Amino acid sequence: MDDLFASEAPYQPLADRLRPTSLKDYFGQEHLIGEGKPLRKSIENDALHSMIFWGPPGVGKTSLARLLAHETKAKFLAISAIMSGVKEIRAAVEQARQQQVMGSKTLLFVDEVHRFNKAQQDAFLPFVEDGTVIFIGATTENPSFELNNALLSRSRVYKLQKLSEASLAQLLTKALTDNEKGLGKLGLSIDQEAKGSLIRASMGDSRRLLNYLEIISDFVADSDRVIKMQHVAEVVGETIRQFDKSGDIFYEQISALHKAVRGSDPDAALYWFCRMLDGGCDPLYVARRIVRMASEEVGNADPKSLSIALDAWEVQQRLGSPEGELALAQAIVYVAVAPKSNAVYKAYNQAREFVRQHGDNEVPLHLRNAPSQLMQEQGYGAAYRYSHDEPDAFSPGQRYWPDDIREQEFYQPAPRGLELKIAEKLARLKKMNQTAGQSS
Repeated sequence: MDDLFASEAPYQPLADRLRPTSLKDYFGQEHLIGEGKPLRKSIENDALHSMIFWGPPGVGKTSLARLLAHETKAKFLAISAIMSGVKEIRAAVEQARQQQVMGSKTLLFVDEVHRFNKAQQDAFLPFVEDGTVIFIGATTENPSFELNNALLSRSRVYKLQKLSEASLAQLLTKALTDNEKGLGKLGLSIDQEAKGSLIRASMGDSRRLLNYLEIISDFVADSDRVIKMQHVAEVVGETIRQFDKSGDIFYEQISALHKAVRGSDPDAALYWFCRMLDGGCDPLYVARRIVRMASEEVGNADPKSLSIALDAWEVQQRLGSPEGELALAQAIVYVAVAPKSNAVYKAYNQAREFVRQHGDNEVPLHLRNAPSQLMQEQGYGAAYRYSHDEPDAFSPGQRYWPDDIREQEFYQPAPRGLELKIAEKLARLKKMNQTAGQSS
């Protein structure tokens, strides 16, 4: 008689079953573990050090840490910063000490390490320093901003990259042909169109690829056993793009957009703009950044850029989607193709720094208003010349700087766009000032 209540083997996701057990089964990150690479040499020489694995989800951070422990015969301990605190850190360290007494070393893997606060991160330091544990922290965020300097100084940072399409294709083949851990016993195959679509939808994330594949395998027709485009479309649907509104991916994409505009490439700028929208970015944030681009990258070479950027911002606020996004796209293209000048941006920064060092000088008397009799008697505004009363509305030789500061030239117009004419005018006014100074 069958025991209806007999326990079955617990379900294990395909992505977990296919975790590599040796370096030869590990796909991707050749820049770290390829022949002759630093991390590969550390493994071969059994000389592991504390390190930080920095990279997006699904690129093999946990798997690589497990392999390092396996290859160097170290005890593998893992904790997650999401569910752990100082208590769990102490418990892990105590296990490591017991292993140390028995002559074994311990690799302590801390997932999502950036979620630990400063005190929790500091708790690792003594045990990293004295060699109780080989510390490996995994993070999707930039360690420079999220981890303590003390922990960073004791660890080497390794940047893991998204898996290439070639690596994902290898993983997909293994998943479909592995009879023991994969889906080999199901006899599935995949046509080329579906394969390419599935790989692209995974966006460099091996876990996402295998999760999609496992779901697809559940409803592929028994009579065919071939994964086709319609199967992929049903599961993938509207793929969730990688876009973290407060993390590295956010800043990387807005940086790419800004640089494309600066580089006068409207097509690349539109690509990054659409990527951000597709990932859920607030269009009003992009609108604000376009205003910044118009001022910083174009400036007075084409002042109309700033007006168009502000108009697009207002359209987005008034009308929303989709009219607003179209106006933002128009502004992005205009600013991208406009003549470029960062002369105002540079002048502003230089002026700020100059004021920081020389910002306590008094306003000269001739530049002060004199609304009272007493101020007039003290000479306020006495020697001031009203420029509109002079030829060309310009007062040659009149100074507008504090008396004890030499005149500076922060603004250097670029030889492009409207600033060509601005430069000509400034040169003419400068010559008139010099002539007035010589005659006086």
